[in-house]
Amino acid sequence: MRFEYLLGFVFFGLSNAEYCFNQVHNNCAIQGSELPYCNAKYSGAHHVSDLQEYVMQHLLHSFQYLLMSTNFANYENNREGFAKLYRKLSDTTWDDAIDLIKYITKRGEKMQLDTEAPREPNTRFPKSYDMFELESLSRALDMQKSLAEKAHKIHSEVSKRNEYYHDAETLSYLGKKFALKHSDKIRELAGYTNDLGSMLLKGVSDSSLSVFLFDEYLQKTV
Repeated sequence: MRFEYLLGFVFFGLSNAEYCFNQVHNNCAIQGSELPYCNAKYSGAHHVSDLQEYVMQHLLHSFQYLLMSTNFANYENNREGFAKLYRKLSDTTWDDAIDLIKYITKRGEKMQLDTEAPREPNTRFPKSYDMFELESLSRALDMQKSLAEKAHKIHSEVSKRNEYYHDAETLSYLGKKFALKHSDKIRELAGYTNDLGSMLLKGVSDSSLSVFLFDEYLQKTV
């Protein structure tokens, strides 16, 4: 009977160890004590490692968009419209990464910058960023879709009605910050890809003129 009582007391102590008050109450007289449970963590956000991966995916894509922009900004290609489009995508993707890091730290976690970024969405992506215009648009579209799909995956994880994963605030954050933005950007890039594809792949007599005019259009609208 005493053993069962003692065992129950131990389990009670362990279950209450995560409360900040209990830790302060038990350790206030112990010099050098730490208070690891007096933090901003609650609910299930800190169990979703995908948030860390999502940051790294944004950072990777930001650099990739920047390289795509540089490719079209040089004197040889001289496609200022395409360069402007990818520079803007690079900036917004970078800003989203910073916002994600702020959210992670707000919830009591530390950003682990050594987290491995997810694999490329398409294994056929070339390592070189010296692409022609339509090819670059198709790659940008696939990259943007991969960001949206990753957000949906995280949303699915924190939607689980489980004490370790369910997290209402992360659901709200992902919905407000990314859902509508992703759908708008994907629709925009899909439109660009199909418009230029129609100009180039349907037997036009002067494809270089078509690309030039489309680049001029991007300069004015992006």
